[in-house]
Amino acid sequence: MKSIFIRLGLIIIASVGVMYKTTAQETVIPIEKDEKWFGGVVNEAHLMPLAEGYDFDLYGNTGTNQAVPLLVSTKGKFIWSEEPFRFAIKNNQITIANRGETITVDSLGKNLRDAYLNASKRFFPSKGQLPDTLLFTRPQYNTWIELVYNQNQKDILTYAKSIIDNGFPPGVLMIDDNWADYYGRFDFRPDRFSDARGMVDTLHQMGFKVMLWISPFISPDTEVFRELQAKKYLLYDGSDKKSWKDADKPMIVNWWNGYSAVMDFTNPEAEKWFHDRLEYMVRTYHLDGFKLDAGDADFYPVNAISFRPATPNEHSRLWGNLGKYYPLNEYRAMWKMGGEPLVQRLRDKKHSWEDLQKLIPHMTVAGLLGYQFTCPDMIGGGEFGSFIGRDNLDEELVVRSASCSALMPMMQFSVAPWRVLSEDNLMAVKKLVAIRQQYVPYIMELVRRSAETGEPIVRTMEYEFPHQGMAEIQDQFMLGEKYLVAPVVTKENKRKINLPKGVWKSDEGETFVGPKIIEKHIPIDRLPVFELLNKE
Repeated sequence: MKSIFIRLGLIIIASVGVMYKTTAQETVIPIEKDEKWFGGVVNEAHLMPLAEGYDFDLYGNTGTNQAVPLLVSTKGKFIWSEEPFRFAIKNNQITIANRGETITVDSLGKNLRDAYLNASKRFFPSKGQLPDTLLFTRPQYNTWIELVYNQNQKDILTYAKSIIDNGFPPGVLMIDDNWADYYGRFDFRPDRFSDARGMVDTLHQMGFKVMLWISPFISPDTEVFRELQAKKYLLYDGSDKKSWKDADKPMIVNWWNGYSAVMDFTNPEAEKWFHDRLEYMVRTYHLDGFKLDAGDADFYPVNAISFRPATPNEHSRLWGNLGKYYPLNEYRAMWKMGGEPLVQRLRDKKHSWEDLQKLIPHMTVAGLLGYQFTCPDMIGGGEFGSFIGRDNLDEELVVRSASCSALMPMMQFSVAPWRVLSEDNLMAVKKLVAIRQQYVPYIMELVRRSAETGEPIVRTMEYEFPHQGMAEIQDQFMLGEKYLVAPVVTKENKRKINLPKGVWKSDEGETFVGPKIIEKHIPIDRLPVFELLNKE
């Protein structure tokens, strides 16, 4: 018998294999023997399955990455709410604390796959739409690490030319932050871009599609700020408890580039204004899409006044609506937008082995939250400080990072491999890109299927092989139901590979019968892949 305790005083509901809906402020769900739980926050996935003492409050906090009010269990249960909640693991129980909104606890499934699919079909069904397929079929290139805040026409074209000259295929090229005079200005700054339209046209001729970094921030004391203030398209400071109608002081928030006002997308007219500016950029400069950065729930203060009352999390979700206009999109922070044709990128990782080891659990948990069209972070890491000075660079780490990304849904470069790697290591990375191209038809089959069914593209071992003791494996994953991928994510050039039940054929042509643990020395240019020939 499965029991759920709902505390408003104390109410006890007990049943077997049924669904529960509660509107209590605290719901306690017992954890069964050998039951493991995942979910809530992508950037915390390396701490999953959730362990005793874990505690996270989703209200106003998306964990600097993607988050969803969903937890799923290896016993087939899921917990869902339309609103953010706090969840904690203590005394072999999950406690869900919220503000009185409905909590759904569903125990109809038998395993992790059931739990996820049951939740997906009910609360965030796939829309049958895809992002731009070039994001999957070719590597992506982001100008951030090479140019940081010095985005300029000359160096962007040089970077693009170097991609091709060094034998990498053209794909999506992302122009990152500081291309405009200030935030809210939707034109390229003339001191760095003498002919921005011509630059984009040249990139198109070279075989690239072009994305541009944008954010929901507006620099204060600018012409655009004054226009938006007059139209009341910004969030307002609610510390004086005025109504939206009477509010007159724009909210100024602190983010990683200083202090800015924030767009209020609860106002349809504000969203239309912002979308019109994006359309202007597309028409004027021939852009193909946008990298929509920031949008984290914690950039929307709890005391902010908006046109329509909304939680910080809801403001984050509304930022996601803008990406639906553009098949070529990318987000780094998101709330409750599973099943949509939006590309999600994992949070910037440090150039370290510790952060490399987070890629697989973060990617697979993203899949369990409905974010299937997800990109791992930039190869080698996305924090530019790691690449200042060759003494800080670990060439082997860059190659192993490329290996880890190669058979994920997408593969994104930023630091130029030809600039930082030896000839041998550069050849290893190019070999990994070539290996990916061999699997692109299968990846695209999974992408199209996921758009219809919501099923993850990259899956935890437990998802595909339930109840075989695989729930805590974090260094290998399944690409669909067919391929087990086991990249090296440590400084050692060898690793243990855990094969579940079935007959497996390795990329080197060896056949193994599982369950079996094998230990292999893995050369720098090898990505271990095992094809499942027979599951039983």
